[in-house]
Amino acid sequence: MPQIGVVGDFRAANPTHVATTEGLEHTGRALGLDTTVTWLPTDTFTDAELAGMDGLLVAPGSPYASMTRALDAIRHAREHDVPLLGTCGGFQHLVVEFARNVLGVEDAGHAEYDPDASTLFVTALACSLQGQRLDVEVHADTRAGAAYETSTATERYYCDFGLNPSFLEPLRAAGLVVSGVDKDGEVRIVELPALRFFVGTLFVPQASSTPERPHPLVGAFLTAAR
Repeated sequence: MPQIGVVGDFRAANPTHVATTEGLEHTGRALGLDTTVTWLPTDTFTDAELAGMDGLLVAPGSPYASMTRALDAIRHAREHDVPLLGTCGGFQHLVVEFARNVLGVEDAGHAEYDPDASTLFVTALACSLQGQRLDVEVHADTRAGAAYETSTATERYYCDFGLNPSFLEPLRAAGLVVSGVDKDGEVRIVELPALRFFVGTLFVPQASSTPERPHPLVGAFLTAAR
């Protein structure tokens, strides 16, 4: 029975938050897993709660109440090989955590919190992706590629921020793998392939997951957490 912690600040009026809970639950049922979903508010969750989770999904909906604690949760998953799926804001914070704690850029920043920071690894997109459905080219021989079993997928976006391409090569050199891009080559999926499952998507896969067709990335995440 996988215990899944959703790192984020739940708002019932946010459709991606409702879709996150529902997507995890119906995908778990499709896999025959008795999945328990617990939201972990970024400003109140404890280390003990974090340690009790079999998998972590870092939710859409940033800025979070506590960026620091969201990064703590991502670091915990990375250092302890806890399966993690970061979506939208989760993708962005995965990049910042990796930049700070693996690449060693202690002041790596996120423009949504501090647009004037000196070292922004996450910056505003040239064009907002809010409400768009766009194709993603998924690379073979990656965790994402194994989950999709196809080279192209159409995904739903809700974001205004993404990876600063100026820092792509240093991140890659430190071990972050790009496993999906859009038609212009912009990064849309990243992962750490040495871990059981550690994947970030700029889109929100759970938003297009249904009981009849659970999203393959959500399924792969839960399978790893099992």
